Order: sequence, then structure tokens, then C-alpha cells
Amino acid sequence: MEQSESSLDIEASSISPNTRKETAGNPDSRLRILLSIVLIIVTLAMYWQVGNHEFINLDDDVYVTGNLHVTQGISVPNIVWAFTATEVMYWSPVTLLSHMADVQIFGLDPRGHHLTSVFVHSLSVVLLLLLLTRLTGKVWQSSFVAALFALHPLHIESVAWVAERKDVLSAFFWFLTIFFYSSYVGKRTTSRYLLTLLCFILGLMSKPMIVTLPVVLLLLDFWPLDRYHTGESIWGRLIALVKEKIPFFMLSGLSVAITVYAQNKMGAMLGTEKLPLGLRIENAAVSYLKYVFMTLWPHDLAVYYPFPASIPIWQFLGSLVVLILVSAGMVKAGRRQPYLAVGWSWFLITLLPVIGLTQAGGQALADRFTYVPHIGLFIMAAWGSDALSKNLKSRKVILALLAAAVLLAYGAVTWHQLGYWQDNISLYRMTLERTTGNWLIHNDLGKALDEKGDLDAAIKEYRDALAIDPRFAMAHYNLGRAFAQKGDQDAAIGEYQTALALDPKYAVAELNLGKAFYEKGDFDSAVKGYRRALAIDPNYAVAHINIGVVFCQMGQWDAAIEEYQKSLELDPYIPGAHYNVGIVFLRKGDLDAAINEFQAELGINPDFPEARKSLEAALARKQLPAAGRRQ
Repeated sequence: MEQSESSLDIEASSISPNTRKETAGNPDSRLRILLSIVLIIVTLAMYWQVGNHEFINLDDDVYVTGNLHVTQGISVPNIVWAFTATEVMYWSPVTLLSHMADVQIFGLDPRGHHLTSVFVHSLSVVLLLLLLTRLTGKVWQSSFVAALFALHPLHIESVAWVAERKDVLSAFFWFLTIFFYSSYVGKRTTSRYLLTLLCFILGLMSKPMIVTLPVVLLLLDFWPLDRYHTGESIWGRLIALVKEKIPFFMLSGLSVAITVYAQNKMGAMLGTEKLPLGLRIENAAVSYLKYVFMTLWPHDLAVYYPFPASIPIWQFLGSLVVLILVSAGMVKAGRRQPYLAVGWSWFLITLLPVIGLTQAGGQALADRFTYVPHIGLFIMAAWGSDALSKNLKSRKVILALLAAAVLLAYGAVTWHQLGYWQDNISLYRMTLERTTGNWLIHNDLGKALDEKGDLDAAIKEYRDALAIDPRFAMAHYNLGRAFAQKGDQDAAIGEYQTALALDPKYAVAELNLGKAFYEKGDFDSAVKGYRRALAIDPNYAVAHINIGVVFCQMGQWDAAIEEYQKSLELDPYIPGAHYNVGIVFLRKGDLDAAINEFQAELGINPDFPEARKSLEAALARKQLPAAGRRQ
């Protein structure tokens, strides 16, 4: 990919005179540094309150608090898992490693996890400012776009929700990719191309939503890089630019394939029998305009917007007509105001992977999906307002006042909305006030109330969820868990069985069904439940531990040890397994083996008091001196 000097000269000459003039007129570095510092301070001040917020039980448990690999921090086995895991819907090893690093540094204190996302968001804000300034030479328009990106209320989910670390990371690498791409355009060398490609790979490994970036690079080639005017036909130039990005398109295709595989494996990809294609197309058209409206007027925001059962035909047709007319208008304006065509296309294209044509999850739309697509609309607003005010007197003062008013308004909404994210109950009750038929949030509010020990209120929320969707297997399962905690094992068994009738591959429901039978003293049925869980998920290490517990109750020590060892073969770091094996060896009178197991358990979980007490008791029985004890 090394180019000759002559080819570099040709590439340089493709930049328009206006672009060269704007670039030459860039403000000095001190102004950019000052604006960067101001943006960082404002962004941190806005989001610092999330350091006092809790984890959210909507996906934070999947990515962090309930993920055994992540909660163990960084280790070689966990790094290998991060690069091979598909249990979290996306192949996102960079995101998973960032969560592990947080655990390594902060433990499970949510403050550090939240503030890490805030810092990454702040870095992206500054990077966006520097990127747009470098591309266009327009520092104030670039600053306005960066400030909107920093403060817009629809970006709260991406920043304040630990599980959405993948958003802030992928956006950071998105901007970094474009930054290095602009460097490559200036001087096309292999090293710069490979650095651009590496940043794109890191972005895909953070969240695959950025698969549209190669197309966006083609848009940026049109404006502001102006790479289509080189004397040859525009189609010939387009073909050359597409060829230049073939590795990017290939990586995007691979990422899409991995994502579809992972989501199908997890059962997250909804088939057309659950959501008909026609309804998805209707929702996509309506959602595009909803996103535009929510961008301009962000009100009644919620963490989850349930998919509608139907959409009025007038809404679909009206939205489709508006989209077509606006798109045609933007294309027509592209010759004189190329930022309008590029900004609108950026918005449409980057939303495409999450607009719902291929549906993962039951949401109709989501605030977090606008995190990168918003840049297109912000560019249209910043450059468009500058163009519209060309003939106004005191235009700079007017634009500054308007920009300040917009940013203050959005900032006030963001600050207020962030308060709802302090804990599960506040967030979910706000969402239920602003949406209807929200079966998922009723269920998650029930889980939050359950965690607070308010079982009766939790049961009410689970029943409210089931009143909306009686076939919601997770709500039946959670209702069963609540009954089990209240000691009503028969009611719990009934709910678990209903959940399994709706979802026969619900492994954790089989596990808890086995637990309910165990609590009733029906050991045979308990083991059968655990075995069925293993039939669904052969890697379910906890099921082996539970079978071992049953065998211990039955006095079958060797069978119990065998089950515990199977659990350790599946997951050498699973908490409690070594401890349970040690207890069995202790009961069998094998003190040496028991001591080894207790020490192994404490090596994994040093804060396990029962394991430490059992180790001390076993050492005392052997009458070993304290100095000889391994900690």
C-alpha cells in the first residue's frame, strides 16, 4: 500500500481549495487545548454523580456482577474466555476485558465501574472535537458537535449504565479509526492504513454495531475529505475508494456473522413468528422519525420501550413518505451543502444495524442506539445553522447565544434524568410511569424489590408482568424463586414447571426446580432436575455442585466428590466447589486432602470465612503449628 510520491501529489490535489483554505486557517493549538479542557470539565461535572449510583440488574449482572469470569478479574483463563465467549450476545472481548480490569482495580464497588465509563466518554468528546477540527478546520462548529455529544440526554444510557460500556468503548475506537484514516488520506502509507485497521478491529471487538464504519468512511471521502474530485469519473473514483476499504468490509462481514451466531446461540434473535417482518419494517420507519423527534425534544425517556403489538398504517406510511422526501432533499442539497447529505446519511446508515429489521431483544427502540448515529444530526445542525445565518447581523453573537441555550437546556434535562439512574427501583418506576404494557420492566422491578427483601411487592410486579404477557417464562421463573424464598416450595415448583413448558431450554429453571425438590426432601427428583439442567447445558458447573450436595445428604461421599470434581473440570475457579470437596474429605477423615481443598478455595476466594474456619479446624486436628499453615 506504499504509494509513490507522484500518487501522493495526486491525492493531495484532490482536496478542494476551500478545504485547503479552512485547514490552513485552523485555530492555534492553544485554543483547541482550552476547548478540550473545558469539554472534559463540563462532561465530568455532568456525569460525576453516577459515581454514587448502584449497578442495574438489567444486564449489569450479565456483564459484571453475575459473571463469574469477570468477577474473578484478569487471569489467563479469563482472558481466553473473553476472546471465545458468546454468552453475552455479542463477541466483545475488549469490553469484557475492560470490565475485568475494573474488577481487578475496584472490586465490585460500582463507583469505579461507573466512572470508568464516564472517563471514556469524556475522552471520546475531546477526540470528536479534535477529529472534526482536523477534518474541516471549523473549530466552533466542531466544538458544538462535541458538546452536544457530551451532554445530550439520549446518551445517558451509554454512559451511566455499566452494561453499556460497549457503547463508549466502540465509539472511542470509531472516532480513533476516523482520526487515523484522515492521517492516512493525507499520506497514504501502509503503517497508517494498518493503524486505522487496528483501531477498527478494536472497535468491532468492543461492540459490533460499528460494522457500518466502512460506509461512513466513504461518506467522509465525499465530505469533508473531497476525494471524489480527481479528474476521473465519480463512479470510477467510488470503485477505487471501495477497493481501498475491502479489508474493512470483510471485517464487518465477519463481525456480523459472529454476532448472528452468538445471538442465535443465546436465543436472543427473535424469529419472524414472534415479530413478523412486516411489523419490523413498520417499526423501523416510525422509529427513524421518533429518534429525530427525541433528539430535538428529549422527553419521557425510558430504559426500555416495549415493541408495539401493531402500528397504525397511517403512522407507517406517513413516516415512510417523510423519510423518502427528506432523504431526497438531502441528496439534492449535497452539491452545495455536502454536510447535509453526509450528516443525514451518517444517521440513517449507522442506525441500520439496530433499527429492528433483525431483532435481538423485545425493544422497539433504545436511547443508547443514538450514541454514534447522533453525530450525523449534530453535524447537520452545526454546519447548517452557520450557513443559515450568513446574512444575519451580529451572527456570531446570535449563534453563540443559541448554542449556549441549546446546551444548557439539554444539560438540565440530562442532569435531571441522571438522578433516576441511581438505583434499580427509581429507574424502573420512572420507566413504568412513562410507558405502557412494559412487561420486562415490571419483571426487573420485581427482581430489584426481591433483592431488597420485599418479596410481597416483588410477587406483585411479577404478576403484573404476567398479566401483560402470560407467556413470559422469566417472570414465571422469578415468581417461582420468590415463592421458594417464602418457603412455599409447591407454588415454586408450579411456576418453574410453567416456565419450562414455555421454554424447555431454560436451564436455570431446571436447576431451581431441582432445588425446590431438594428443600422438600425429594432427593431423587432434585437430582433429576439437576441432570436435566446439565442435559440443556453440559457446561453448567453449578448443577454438578448441587448434585454433589444431594449425594452428601445421602451419605454417598465418593459420588459427591466425583460431582464436585466435574464442576471444577468445567470451571476451575467456581466459588465453593473446592470447599465442598474439602468438607467431604473432612467427613471421610482424609485431613490432608481436606486441607488442600480448603487452601485451594481460599486461593480463589480469600474472603470465604467458612473455608478459613474449616481449614483452621482441619489443621488443628492434625496439630500443625500455625507457622506451617498456608494462607
